[in-house]
Amino acid sequence: MVAFPSDIAFTPAVKTIQEEKGSRVKYSRMENGYGWQTTVSDELAEFLASLDMFYLGTANAQGQPYIQYRGGAPGFLKVIDDHTLGFADFGGNRQYITLGNLSENPQAFIFLMDYANSQRVKLWGTARVVEGDPALLEKLRDPAYPGKVERAILFTLEAWDVNCHQHIHKRFSQNQIAPVIEGLERRVKELEAELASIRSEDAVW
Repeated sequence: MVAFPSDIAFTPAVKTIQEEKGSRVKYSRMENGYGWQTTVSDELAEFLASLDMFYLGTANAQGQPYIQYRGGAPGFLKVIDDHTLGFADFGGNRQYITLGNLSENPQAFIFLMDYANSQRVKLWGTARVVEGDPALLEKLRDPAYPGKVERAILFTLEAWDVNCHQHIHKRFSQNQIAPVIEGLERRVKELEAELASIRSEDAVW
């Protein structure tokens, strides 16, 4: 039985090291004040709706961890209810490491990164694979996204925390930079047209 939501990560061993390194007082105040949240807030839902990727962490029965990149259309990690997230699982290289891990150890972790805005969010919980549920798959799939949906994965949220933005190098997706490039290309064409017009006038003189 945990005393605080953050105890899912702040184990006795972690707290001992925090004490040794001088940060336990700070996190003790956090625990007894505005601690980690355990439900999907409006802010978290809005954050999820903008992301087109995340990292999913699982571990096998022996505790060997595995991290997998997951990508899709923006907002493909969907809110099912205030404790549950879900996403369509697309066909890949057919190693099935995540599926195998979840079959024997439901503990899971989702790491969310918004590189453009230097934001990261950490989600702790459990996950399960759902096969043969057409209604759920229809709810989670994006008809415009070309990936083949094979199953669904549901994530039950136990605690989440917003990480600091230090040391995050900004990166931008193709969708984010495309409008900028298109604007620059339009401006280049306008300038080229103006230059051609000026040269034409000079040639007349």
